Amino acid sequence: MRAYDIMSHNVVTVGCDTPILDAIKIMLTRHISGLPVTDAFGKLIGIVSEGDFIRRGEITTATTHRRWLSVLIGPKILALDFIQPHGRTVGQIMTPHPLTIDEMTPLDRVADLMRQKNIKRLPVMRDDNIVGMITPADFMIAVEKMQHMTPQQSATDDQIRTSVISSLSEAPWRPCALNVSVNHGIVSVRGSIAGDMARRAVIVAIENTPGVKSVKDELHDNSLPLPEEDYGGGDFVTLQEEPSTTDDEPL
Repeated sequence: MRAYDIMSHNVVTVGCDTPILDAIKIMLTRHISGLPVTDAFGKLIGIVSEGDFIRRGEITTATTHRRWLSVLIGPKILALDFIQPHGRTVGQIMTPHPLTIDEMTPLDRVADLMRQKNIKRLPVMRDDNIVGMITPADFMIAVEKMQHMTPQQSATDDQIRTSVISSLSEAPWRPCALNVSVNHGIVSVRGSIAGDMARRAVIVAIENTPGVKSVKDELHDNSLPLPEEDYGGGDFVTLQEEPSTTDDEPL
């Protein structure tokens, strides 16, 4: 998937001379957390977001510095710290030169940028024109849509078991000494895992296997005392070849 697959269209923009109260009204009315700022020619020059209104003189949250610290900070930073909470127009408080992406940017790259740069909105560009905006909410909407679009697949118990074992064996955190059995789509998994995080990963991997209805967790944390039963202690590859037996089936 690419940026254009999930981006919000019909982006509302404001000019740098827009009063901040007008920007606030637009954001509240449209339930959006940020607005691209454009110049007279429609070129993107900045972004104003809800974070720009956290420190404001009107609500006595403006940044203040002790006198001795002000000497160390210098006049440039002090001037900026005054403009941000007291500016009256969008251009005075916006974040200039925002990071942008092309509409053809792969979605994994978009996710990496937002996580690495710790940003919550990315303007999407086509040449020099802004054509969309991506926020974390757009990822949520995309996930929800994909869940509804994914068809429910039916599979036999043997097919489900084979798929589960294949999925677990390919995982970089793959566990060892597991025994998997399936009865009417209910997967029972027994064996030894290294800690609670590994347990959770095993369960999630099984739940994502097509055809699985539920998971019966009989895993044992190998940091705890061993149970009386012995699962062989072999590696995962040898265990995955073992056929499911009557004893393996859930009660």
